[in-house]
Amino acid sequence: MNKKTLFITQAAVIAAIYVVLVLIFQATSYGPIQVRVAEALTILPYFTPAAIPGVFLGCFISNLLAPGTPILDIIFGSLATLIAATLSYQLRRNKYLVVIPPIVVNALIIPWVLRYAYDAPNTIPFLMLTVGIGEIISVGVIGLVLLFSLDRVKHIIFKPTNH
Repeated sequence: MNKKTLFITQAAVIAAIYVVLVLIFQATSYGPIQVRVAEALTILPYFTPAAIPGVFLGCFISNLLAPGTPILDIIFGSLATLIAATLSYQLRRNKYLVVIPPIVVNALIIPWVLRYAYDAPNTIPFLMLTVGIGEIISVGVIGLVLLFSLDRVKHIIFKPTNH
């Protein structure tokens, strides 16, 4: 399989897994207090750059599939994931730092989306706290478990693509 085909395949599989996880855990994937389990996948840029478009598209599709999702959430929620995945890729040389961008980026961007796209009654600092806690659980805990689990088998699962 050539590198371009591998890249596209990995991105598509990651996007599909992201969407499935959001749908399975739909009850906790949306709202001012959320633990979006699919966000654990934002650690995948540690293994492959294909994860960057993969998690972005997965988030974008998930937001499109949610009934009544405002356009601001579809755009800025997805862009937050794209920014976080890109920054995680930049930090891939240290696996402990890979989890920081998704936590920080989402804690800074998503509260504004919740406040203005959904007219959430909570204050921005409160929403930063709740989104940050949710990201710590989904990325800092679940994501790290995923990272260390996949690190053991990365040579089997992730073939190198332009690292």
